[in-house]
Amino acid sequence: MATQRNPRSYFTFLNYLFKNDRLIHFTNLDTFLPQRIEFEDYLRWCSKHFDDITSYSQEVVDIHPEKAHDGHRLIDTFIVTSKDLQTGRTTTRRTRHVVISVGGKPYLPKPFPDAHPCIIHSSQYALQVHKLLSKRDCPYKVAVVGGGQSSAEIFENIINNYPNAQARLIIKGSALRPSDDSPFVNEIFNPSRVDDMYTRPAAARAAAIAQDRSTNYGVVRLELIERLYETLYMQRLKYSSEEAWPHRIVTNCRVTRAEDSPVKDRSVRLVLNKGNCAHDWGQAMSTEELDVDAVIVAAGYLRDAHELLLTNCRSLLPGGETPDKKWSVARNYRVQFEKNTVSQDAGIWLQGCNESTHGLADTLLSILAVRGGEVVKSIFSESPKSNGMQ
Repeated sequence: MATQRNPRSYFTFLNYLFKNDRLIHFTNLDTFLPQRIEFEDYLRWCSKHFDDITSYSQEVVDIHPEKAHDGHRLIDTFIVTSKDLQTGRTTTRRTRHVVISVGGKPYLPKPFPDAHPCIIHSSQYALQVHKLLSKRDCPYKVAVVGGGQSSAEIFENIINNYPNAQARLIIKGSALRPSDDSPFVNEIFNPSRVDDMYTRPAAARAAAIAQDRSTNYGVVRLELIERLYETLYMQRLKYSSEEAWPHRIVTNCRVTRAEDSPVKDRSVRLVLNKGNCAHDWGQAMSTEELDVDAVIVAAGYLRDAHELLLTNCRSLLPGGETPDKKWSVARNYRVQFEKNTVSQDAGIWLQGCNESTHGLADTLLSILAVRGGEVVKSIFSESPKSNGMQ
């Protein structure tokens, strides 16, 4: 949360370990990679220091510029409206500065329905799996869709925690691909790379992101791939044919339909098109029906929540509002409004949704601490005094 910006910060991961009397023990692990459960605890430890200034269970439903009393005056305040998810009460706040950093929305692509009780996004797995698969020894059939880190972890988790289950990992590619975290590749995610990326022409940025996309999307850490391979290999010793394996990775496959299963005691039927690359070999595609108890879809996230939140600000878009026009930001993440509409002492900043202009690291933790510092500097150092409003 802070190390790259200020390694002496109270909120570094190392200080978290020290405060919780685990620094020496973590050092003995000889790794920079904490377990998910520990990193979650670290985030909670950081956040609890700000409970007194944080409003939880609030859903922001609208952000709009406050109309000036004088038609010639620049907009210098925004009204933020939120709803309390527990009471339903709405609250409005007047502010000069708004930072939108809501993260991504779980993405369920077609053909998966938006609201099926037995089809969930991978982000829901940890909270929902005990409801979906409530009996550890039950002979469940589970499909995991996706070829990235999350899907591979979930596939392994099902294998390890449900001894009588049958699991299928369905991927579009021909194999699970390892993530490349070698030193030179990792420099793609250096904070200093943002300047280079932002100053490139749009076409050059898009080409660079496409070229490096496999460093972040649809790849799996090598040690997990090796564990899964060993698990599948051991099935070769126990079963006479691959068709009898309880756990399989189904490659070159797309889900074309997802619907209620007509099979008794099963919940979902998936229709699979197998052989995505078959046309290259002169072979025909094949179709298979798979009836399962649960489907976990690891299809990534959409990072467009700001578009809805800023609906009532679209009149401030540069050049005027058009249906397909997107919001753009400056290098310091400040939203670019039409010239001479918003005061220099007010503005909106977008976080974690600027991959197309700021590079692949924008959605990751890699530059989070530095980026946060840049936003703070933009608000409090580069703007005139805010007269007490924040």
